[in-house]
Amino acid sequence: MKPWKFSRKERARLLNDGPKIQEAYNSLECQHRLPKSAHKDVETAIAIARKFNNEVLRPMYLERELKHMEDHSFLSWDILKIAGDWRLYSLFIPKLFGGQGLNFLGLYPFIEEISSVCAGLGHIIFVHYLGIATVFPSFNAGILNKILRDVAKSEKEGAPRLLDLVITEPDAGTDVQEPLLFNKARIGTDLKKVKGGYTLNGRKIFISNGHLSYWHIVMFWADKKNAADTFIQMVVPNGSRGFSFGTLEKKMGNLGSTASELIFEDCFVPDSMVTLECNDPHLVKSPKGVRWIIHSIVDFVVSSSRAGVGAIATGVGRTSYEKALEYARKKTVDGDLLINHQWAQIILTDMYRNTAMSRLLYMESAYADMLSGLFKLLAKKPVDVFLRVMPEWYFSLISPFIGLRLVTRLFRKYYFDWYTDEERNVSSGWASIAKYTCSDVGLVNANLALDIMGADGLRHEFGAEKCFRDVKLQQIYESTNQINQMNTFYCLVGSAVPEVQYFK
Repeated sequence: MKPWKFSRKERARLLNDGPKIQEAYNSLECQHRLPKSAHKDVETAIAIARKFNNEVLRPMYLERELKHMEDHSFLSWDILKIAGDWRLYSLFIPKLFGGQGLNFLGLYPFIEEISSVCAGLGHIIFVHYLGIATVFPSFNAGILNKILRDVAKSEKEGAPRLLDLVITEPDAGTDVQEPLLFNKARIGTDLKKVKGGYTLNGRKIFISNGHLSYWHIVMFWADKKNAADTFIQMVVPNGSRGFSFGTLEKKMGNLGSTASELIFEDCFVPDSMVTLECNDPHLVKSPKGVRWIIHSIVDFVVSSSRAGVGAIATGVGRTSYEKALEYARKKTVDGDLLINHQWAQIILTDMYRNTAMSRLLYMESAYADMLSGLFKLLAKKPVDVFLRVMPEWYFSLISPFIGLRLVTRLFRKYYFDWYTDEERNVSSGWASIAKYTCSDVGLVNANLALDIMGADGLRHEFGAEKCFRDVKLQQIYESTNQINQMNTFYCLVGSAVPEVQYFK
């Protein structure tokens, strides 16, 4: 008899005695739970990104960077259109909504590849999918179908319409991105219920891609003193009455993607463009409670986007390593190539280690999101097979039925009522780990590249100083790293300590 032989019951007990499989080994779980096609989709996404880099971004990204530095009002409309011609904005939209249907798991290495050439230009594509990840958790099937089909249609017509996320306010900052801090946020915007919809007043700032997007997914609160229970999400397209663009922020890095001010002056939003309301009957009647669902909705968004920030930081950190390696192979120090000096070899090895570790972390977060987060339904094998085998004309045929309220209720039943604390904590916790670790490690690599290259690292044509400027943003983007550390504590550490208090 084998010394380690055990019964099924004992095996289950041992697996739960310590870090749970679901909590600590997402990639292991994904090996048998994800569709086989996901692996092929990841490879396809990487190949597309590398081809786009070679033919579009790499020949011109440094020249573009200079244009943005000289003129902060310069907008990358031409790159936006070229990416649309390559069909990159519908690449990861499910076929059900008119997209090309690549598995969302491929989005993250795709973003790493694009960002390895230019994080700013990669941001344009990433923020578009951040907008999609923002409207998705409303699970309002009618609006989802309308917007995503419009994205696919406009892309084919050569005039792509992008999405963005509109949440940050001048005095509220990160507090409006963390549900536990909603009621402490100094919210300055106003929302008023009127006949047939809502009117919005106030300013939203630091909106990535704000000036470049057509569909704006906007977050407001019905009661500023009780924001945790009164969350409302709506869609404001360009041309809406009372909506306008304000200033463009002057940034240090990620210059390809704008940081915009959006202004709402008695902006009217019809009920048909409200994706989710706190007083929605399904939310009010749900056994989970409105506050729990609102918390989960926000976590659905940031769990998917923070892994993307980790991928961006990994791409920049990887480029820092590659540029330092290239420099060390050509630079002569004390009569020998720099790469032959042991101290340089150790630094380069650390940079390689940092990149590999960073990639593992954001992929572990992506696996967690496929198992427990926003994309878990798409990861179901029967759903994946159905979406792949059915032709495009079939989904166009059933498109009118997707907007039925019954479809929305079914989506919300699955994602709200049947969602668990453990799933939310795993998905959100790992996303925060990936975000703050990858961005910190990416900055370490950028610093090390400058150390190795010395004064040459500050020369624009070498590209190292751009890496430093680009990666710094990732530490404060999608909530500061400190907020993400606190969220990790809340989700994965403090959850085992009943008496703990948060954000005192």
